[in-house]
Amino acid sequence: MDSATSDLTGTRPPLRSTADNGLKIVIVGGFGVGKTTMVRSVSDIRPLNTEETMTRAGEGVDDADGVPSKTTTTIAFDFGRISLNDRTVLYLFGAPGQERFWFLWDRLFTGTLGAVVLVDTRRLVDSWYAIDRLEAHGMPFIVARNDFGGPEYSAEDVREALDLPDNIPLIECDARSRESSKEVLITLVNHLYTLSSSARESAQ
Repeated sequence: MDSATSDLTGTRPPLRSTADNGLKIVIVGGFGVGKTTMVRSVSDIRPLNTEETMTRAGEGVDDADGVPSKTTTTIAFDFGRISLNDRTVLYLFGAPGQERFWFLWDRLFTGTLGAVVLVDTRRLVDSWYAIDRLEAHGMPFIVARNDFGGPEYSAEDVREALDLPDNIPLIECDARSRESSKEVLITLVNHLYTLSSSARESAQ
């Protein structure tokens, strides 16, 4: 655990032939919350994305309130990769945010270790579906509030609005920043480690 976390904070080499342990996490959240931006900012490789230009055909279908400057949208998923060490690789999947693509989420969740729920205070209500689906799957997750210059709410306000239990981490982030995005992933890894340790202790 400690070596994985330290490797995540350092400079990482390209994927090595010794890599034989792949860990999958998913970044979910509402439309325009910054999922593609986070994958792009933190990935070791040039991310695969399925962004397309928004057109007039999407008017009345995709709710762009609160994100008027958004001109592209993810229609399938984003994919990136981080090498934690010589043997362990973290695969990042950014889920599409529009309601008409939510049916893809359940498939993206298959084999997933844990998730990041990215929230934007300009469209906080969009986070409800993500949290609901993760809870339905019994998947561990953390919540990261992306700073896009939205309304000023305290962490307590956001936790209360999302009805988050105290044991689910809630942190601040800037998805445009590699360092900030790495901190989000480190927080998720630490949370998963804590849950795993608690489960082992309970089983003894």
